[in-house]
Amino acid sequence: MKILNQKAVKTHIISGFLGAGKTTLLQHLLSQKPEGETWAVLMNEFGQIGVDQQLLPQQEGYEVKELLGGCLCCTSQLPMQIALSRLINETKPDRLFIEPTGLGHPAQLLEQLTEPHWQSLIEMCALITVVDGSRLHDGEWTKQNLYQDQLKAAQIVVISHADAMQDVDETALIKLKDEYLAYIPTWIKTERCNIQFEHVDLPYIGIQRKVQPLIQIQKQFSVNEPLPVIKQLPYHYVETAQGFTVAGWKFSKRWQFNFYDLLDLLCEQKDWLRIKGIFNTDQGWMTFNFNPEQLNYKSGEENIDNRIEIISQHVRDWESFEAELLKCRIEAG
Repeated sequence: MKILNQKAVKTHIISGFLGAGKTTLLQHLLSQKPEGETWAVLMNEFGQIGVDQQLLPQQEGYEVKELLGGCLCCTSQLPMQIALSRLINETKPDRLFIEPTGLGHPAQLLEQLTEPHWQSLIEMCALITVVDGSRLHDGEWTKQNLYQDQLKAAQIVVISHADAMQDVDETALIKLKDEYLAYIPTWIKTERCNIQFEHVDLPYIGIQRKVQPLIQIQKQFSVNEPLPVIKQLPYHYVETAQGFTVAGWKFSKRWQFNFYDLLDLLCEQKDWLRIKGIFNTDQGWMTFNFNPEQLNYKSGEENIDNRIEIISQHVRDWESFEAELLKCRIEAG
């Protein structure tokens, strides 16, 4: 697809779960458009009948395009690429907003739009995720994978419906900030998403991510020998952001671990801020959610894989940890 050369457009992604207030926030931001500029919006509706587009300004200086029927984060990239390139090339906006469906995965969309193909056309800004503050106490809602994926992709979290928050919601917000401290530097509480544009007009800071084979496997290759492309589990990854390091491992769900050996290993760790994991153990599937004040673990539901993440601000010997972690595995007979 040929894209005309022009100045890269500052682009904001506004994500959030269903009913969180994405469109309300977008309305307030659009109302602050400087006179003489053109702002464009690409909206994604999961269904076949678009409604949100009708709620946005229709006058001159605004251009709104809807993509219906599915999630532009997960479905074929081609319709999104065509719609986005047309919107930019035909409208030549000064600023662009993208609102994925509330059922979308913004990290996948962000990954697409930060590929080299788009870099001359789009200047990505900090990704915004809107969270309904009055529902933070609802465990069934906040534990959904989609909700957590949207949070982990964010650099800015807007807490909406702050006037309706209860004490349990305020407590949950404190825990949420602690849980995502390695990822999200900016939190904004608001009642009706009436936010000054300058508070969210921040640059995108990419996470430095290294996804590689397990450390022990990496040692089998020479310095000049390229590491194999990862096509399946297991693998090890390291992310750095905001002065924090997140190290993680993923293993096949068929791998089983000794629960008590695993628990001992995790309890023995030092110099960490957060440990989260889910494992297939000889005691069933178990989840671990450790912070310096509480070492929580409990039975969990079957997961798509075994996984663990450790957040730290200190240099750690990940190789030694991986070796001890693999010793907890129960070898198939």
